[in-house]
Amino acid sequence: MMGIVKRLSERYRYSWVVLKEMVKTDFQLRYQGSFLGIAWSILKPLMLFCVMYMVFVRFLKFSDGTPTFPLVLLLGISLWNFFSEATSMGLNSITGRGDVLRKVDFPKIIIVISATIGSLIGLAINMCVVLLFCLLSGQVHFTWRVLLLPINFIEFYILALGCALLLATMNVYFRDIQHIWDVLQQTLFYATPIIYPLSMVEQRLGEQYGPLIEKIMLLNPVAQIIQDIRHNLIAPDTTPTIWNLCHQWWIQLIPIAIVLLCVVLGLHVFKKHDWQFAEVL
Repeated sequence: MMGIVKRLSERYRYSWVVLKEMVKTDFQLRYQGSFLGIAWSILKPLMLFCVMYMVFVRFLKFSDGTPTFPLVLLLGISLWNFFSEATSMGLNSITGRGDVLRKVDFPKIIIVISATIGSLIGLAINMCVVLLFCLLSGQVHFTWRVLLLPINFIEFYILALGCALLLATMNVYFRDIQHIWDVLQQTLFYATPIIYPLSMVEQRLGEQYGPLIEKIMLLNPVAQIIQDIRHNLIAPDTTPTIWNLCHQWWIQLIPIAIVLLCVVLGLHVFKKHDWQFAEVL
């Protein structure tokens, strides 16, 4: 057993060293030259939260009426920023490293992984801020469900990595994918209950169509994961999820199946074409 572990550590040692250095370099360069530096990873979602809160909650009354909704909104924005940043950075990761690919031989997938891990570090910082607000508010009563959060975050990262691998591969051959993804992101953002509560769908559409649309929306893995994290961390009694809205187990597993399909397809497509990246670029 020890021999197997030793052989694996020796085999992947070089890749691990490259990954650590790339993550460190990418994170340092992300805010290089800015006055506030890494503080922008906290300030950006907070500023966006303030704008969304004033416009959609205070002015347009997008709220579920609970005192925890501002925290739910902040958490949703932080989670969406991670997914948006991870996929966008991953999309441009290969094309942005063309010079390195032509000079150094290493597993190309490390480039995409390092880009998404950089976004994951930003999410970890934002989650500390969210937890601080939860503690200071006095409105959040943590339950045993917080133990499920690591599973939720792992699922979210796997989804972001799978999408990033697909987008990075397509972007090598079709640069228009950057603009297409920007439009798709905006569509996905408004189709996901981030700035509005899911319960508002039923209020606007009525009891005839509202519950059905809510279930369809939760089949989107981004919506499923964000709602699950909100449910497990902040508001288990008022946050609807795929698990308490749908009682058929096969429907509950659809978002997870989509996540697995996305990462398997992403790995397959990336590995099939990565040997051509240096030549195309």
